[in-house]
Amino acid sequence: MFVDEAKIWVKAGDGGNGCVSFRREKYVPKGGPDGGDGGKGGDIFFEAVNDVDTLSAFIGKHHWQAREGKPGQGSNKTGANGNNLTIKVPPGTLIYDADLDILLKDLNKTGMKACVCLGGRGGKGNKQFATPVNQAPQFAEPGKPGQERNLRLELKLIADIGLVGMPNAGKSTLISRCSKARPKIASYPFTTLEPVLGIVELTDERRLVLADLPGLIEGAHKGAGLGFEFLKHIERTRIIVHILDIMPADGSDPVDNFHKIRRELKQYSKALSAKKEVIIANKIDLDPDGQIVKKLRKRLGHRIIPISAVSGQGIKDLCETLWKKVKRAKL
Repeated sequence: MFVDEAKIWVKAGDGGNGCVSFRREKYVPKGGPDGGDGGKGGDIFFEAVNDVDTLSAFIGKHHWQAREGKPGQGSNKTGANGNNLTIKVPPGTLIYDADLDILLKDLNKTGMKACVCLGGRGGKGNKQFATPVNQAPQFAEPGKPGQERNLRLELKLIADIGLVGMPNAGKSTLISRCSKARPKIASYPFTTLEPVLGIVELTDERRLVLADLPGLIEGAHKGAGLGFEFLKHIERTRIIVHILDIMPADGSDPVDNFHKIRRELKQYSKALSAKKEVIIANKIDLDPDGQIVKKLRKRLGHRIIPISAVSGQGIKDLCETLWKKVKRAKL
């Protein structure tokens, strides 16, 4: 199950209480206080790791708490610190304070780590309060409580290329042809119900990460269809690849479909619509003389790369073109 949002409560560990104790040894009268300090409570960390893909770990588990510090002991023994809690999330996770609605950290790279709650300080034992006036204090300090927060987690996939297009345009077929990803492929709309990442391996150890996103429809920015839930995942991609079905099964006009998707991207986010875009004409195996693609180029006024995701025609050249564009986008 693909989960890209979660709300959780986290609490760092409380500090351990200080100890009230007095030295008791044979032949040592009035040994004085020897109560140790309490240990510090554990902190709460989030870490971005590669072996986690979604936020599914938070389904049914909404409370996360670090260990508390141990209380101090006699003979000036300090209590053990509570263990820190490190919560592993996929790269691309944004951590928000749900109550203040502010972004605490964007874990957009593997290995990034962020502390969101600090553990409480351990209380001082009675040894710390001994003075020439009060040589036998009968009290110690309690441990401080650990910080707690309500958090909202949001995942935005990190990919070089985001595939967009109307349902059944051929996005899933293309990503399965270019990579080892195996999304569901069928002859009806909305076969892709969740984003799929695929890695395209090129020569000389070059690679591209593609994100196959569920098909958009008109009104997606307002919640229509499935696109609204996943438009945010395109925001992190460097390039948008717009796939046009040159002969839609529903008889619609490919040019009108192109403009519908462009409007949805613009209405969702101006920054998103401003991203570099590559237009692909898919299913050219149905256009042997190339006339349909030729008319599309003329009507759109853009460069169009013709391919057939089913037969593999043009796929190799497409991958090389995308690699060059992604490399320029990184500069």
